Amino acid sequence: MEAAEEQAAAPVAADCEAAETNAMEEDASAEVAIAAAGEEDAAAVAGEEDAVAAAAAYSWPELRFNLPPRRLYHFAEQFRSPCSSAGNFLKGVKWSPDGSSFLTSSDDNSLRLFYLPEDAYSAAAEHTAEAAVGDEDSYGASLQVNEGEPVYDFCWYPYMSVSDPATCVFASTSRDHPIHLWDAATGELRCTYRAYDAMDEITAALSISFNSTGSKLFAGYNKSIRVFDVHRPGRDFEEYSLAKGGEGPTEKCANVDFICM
Repeated sequence: MEAAEEQAAAPVAADCEAAETNAMEEDASAEVAIAAAGEEDAAAVAGEEDAVAAAAAYSWPELRFNLPPRRLYHFAEQFRSPCSSAGNFLKGVKWSPDGSSFLTSSDDNSLRLFYLPEDAYSAAAEHTAEAAVGDEDSYGASLQVNEGEPVYDFCWYPYMSVSDPATCVFASTSRDHPIHLWDAATGELRCTYRAYDAMDEITAALSISFNSTGSKLFAGYNKSIRVFDVHRPGRDFEEYSLAKGGEGPTEKCANVDFICM
């Protein structure tokens, strides 16, 4: 009789022990989850504090539109260097998105990058003498990229920041060449985006522009727009025709740009 009771009680005891073990494991898992959540919260708080500190450390320049513009810097002689053509002239200038530099395009098939001096936006700059047109250049270009053919268009990566080297890039397109993505810090070619015509020959984009998020590169061609994924260099793209049958536009897409709303 006692043996039968012991046998009947054995499964019950085993079940109780298993239940207690499961409960302990669940409690341990809950403690680990709570600890992990606490670490994530702490990391999020630390990240927010770092962002606030970075924002506080940087102060945007004070723009005073009540004062007439003054010529603080002057650049001319380096565009007339022996390496440049005799009739070289400036074709375009574009400021970097973070305002730290500007990029120029000239008729000698070159792109030049000029970084502003650290005190360009300081109060001391207001007392700097105005640069005369005939004076020597204020300073030289930090970087010069030579394209093999005339440059059709160029543009900055929209989130370019000098504090983040990975974002310091700009794109350019020139005759008979693919789209080039240049490193604004070293001048090295990071990658290319290539489009081909019906004869499987490289065709040059006439205009280029990043979208507002910087994930796509839009390029204007002869009666078509091709869209490249920035993270996938090469010849993969989406194409959108600007012609509808035989009655579409016959002009080339010479300008592509985006307006952030």
